[in-house]
Amino acid sequence: MQRVELTPRSEYDPDAWYFDIPVIAELREVGFNVESPVTVIVGENGSGKSTLVEAIAAAWQWDFHGAQDRLWGAVGGSEDTDLPRHLTCIGARPKPLGGCFLRAESMHATFATADAARSRDDDQAFNELSHGQSFLRYVAERPVGVGLWILDEPEAALSFQSCLALLAVFNDLVAEGSQVIMATHSPLLAAFPGADIIELTDSGSEPREWAELDLVRNWRAFLAEPDRYLRYL
Repeated sequence: MQRVELTPRSEYDPDAWYFDIPVIAELREVGFNVESPVTVIVGENGSGKSTLVEAIAAAWQWDFHGAQDRLWGAVGGSEDTDLPRHLTCIGARPKPLGGCFLRAESMHATFATADAARSRDDDQAFNELSHGQSFLRYVAERPVGVGLWILDEPEAALSFQSCLALLAVFNDLVAEGSQVIMATHSPLLAAFPGADIIELTDSGSEPREWAELDLVRNWRAFLAEPDRYLRYL
């Protein structure tokens, strides 16, 4: 994928609540570019990271069918917006069917589908492992093949060591020809070499260098002197 643009379709509401989110309003006006093999999206809670990546994932998945659809990402819930209906993903044609959309609240269903599709009986099922183990193994084994991987805050499932292991898996994904779009609060995951880092702000989105990120500066300051923060709590 190279770019996402707004394409109003049936039942389009120009006053929908999600246009109050700066990055979504910006997407409506100028689009959102994701040209790098790895794009990292960071920002404060409420800045629109999950709204953005969930909408991109659902728009990409829109014309998948059957097993491809079930393995690529779980079916959306009633809380999901209709924004994906009005997005157009510009990029590779024909669209690769591999990759996956992984978010914490739907991982169990995704892994259950993958377990059901497995041809080997001698391996431990994904859902028999811990949350972090199953996540890392699923990405590492890549039962869904080369394509687009969209991850929403994967660090929620992972230890420090597992985050390092995930960076190694990202390197393999890119070498195989896959693309990664990730929303994260982790300075470790945001440090992937060569990634395009986009920070969501009150005015939309801004490209950033890793060392410029608020989350990097804040973690550095906290780890250097935690008492400076904790004594005020």
